[in-house]
Amino acid sequence: MHSFKSLCVVGLGYIGLPTAAVFAKTGLQVTGTDVNPKAVDSINSGKAHIVEVDLDGLLQGVVSNGSLVAQNKPAKADAFIVAVPTPFKEGHRADLSYVEAATRSIAPYVEEGNLIVLESTVPPGATAAMCAWLEEERPDLAAKGGVGKAYYAAHCPERVLPGRVLIELVQNDRIVGGMSEECSERAVALYEHFVQGNCFVTSAATAELAKLAENSFRDVNIAYANELSLICDKLDIDVFELIELANKHPRVNILNPGPGVGGHCIAVDPWFIVDVAPEEARLIRTAREVNDHKPEVVIAKVLKAANKFRAPKVACLGLAFKPDIDDLRASPAMDITEKLADALGAGLMAVEPNISELPKSLASKGVVMCDTAQALEEADILVLLVDHKPFKRIPRARVAEKVVIDTRGAWR
Repeated sequence: MHSFKSLCVVGLGYIGLPTAAVFAKTGLQVTGTDVNPKAVDSINSGKAHIVEVDLDGLLQGVVSNGSLVAQNKPAKADAFIVAVPTPFKEGHRADLSYVEAATRSIAPYVEEGNLIVLESTVPPGATAAMCAWLEEERPDLAAKGGVGKAYYAAHCPERVLPGRVLIELVQNDRIVGGMSEECSERAVALYEHFVQGNCFVTSAATAELAKLAENSFRDVNIAYANELSLICDKLDIDVFELIELANKHPRVNILNPGPGVGGHCIAVDPWFIVDVAPEEARLIRTAREVNDHKPEVVIAKVLKAANKFRAPKVACLGLAFKPDIDDLRASPAMDITEKLADALGAGLMAVEPNISELPKSLASKGVVMCDTAQALEEADILVLLVDHKPFKRIPRARVAEKVVIDTRGAWR
């Protein structure tokens, strides 16, 4: 059994912070590092800078007892976890600049025998690239045998659902892809501090592709539902009724359509597969294109409805990328609201119960943040973009006299 007493987590976002807190709860001395000084200050005061169920309570405990400390630079530790963003850049290619920067930042602190785990979602080959960057900074480690001998490295992708992160971090199975068998063994020993699910061992490249395959599977299935919604629009058929009936078949389980696909995973990760295998990933590419086009379809519906009013008042309900969270990353609802603001001018209303102020990209366009009651009172057109619980509880009679564009089927 490999012994770990200390851990350094680089990147204290939606995955890094809960991971750091859960490890700290097991008794490890955890140093969390992030380039955002506001996030660091907030964490050290015992308050999360992100919204996640039960995270504040956990954080208060591990910060107050000294198990977790946040700072703006790494620290020496027995193990390091890199959990930084991996967006895509021009041409939908993976942007590994954050991973590279994080790797080079920890290089001075890595000691012989340490373990480095990459949790960021990455294309195959990224963990190997991380090791190359480390050894560029630390030729002494390369001279002593490099990865698998002087130090250990693995990829262990996160696979949690926002809103259930603390539960799923513990309960879900994990894929552990080491750069060698010994690397995998050490990574499993680290995660067994809190993971109650199974740890399945494979190569680093297979683990990298597994996470991408999981999210691409979801994306393809959502694209099928979204394409059905386009077909139903053309044929004047209720797509939600159609799917409900089709799902009566014992081996059919069609998802519900929506205004597009958002978030830091499903809207991004399939492109990483397309990037490494452009000729082969034809279905995956098409699914991305279908889902990326869906916001334009919603916008066209809203503008068509707005043309029937002299001075239409439009309210967009929901800005997050999925229900009951505050995460706006790659949100189709945000994209739709921004473009409607451009088309309709100042005065567009936006309702998002999970945030306290509008993002600058909306405020600068004259979008007005309001509550649900105001939107129901003043709007001519209600555009339901996210089926947050408060929206689903709105009595149907309250929206009966409005023009409703329900992208989620919540008000059927």
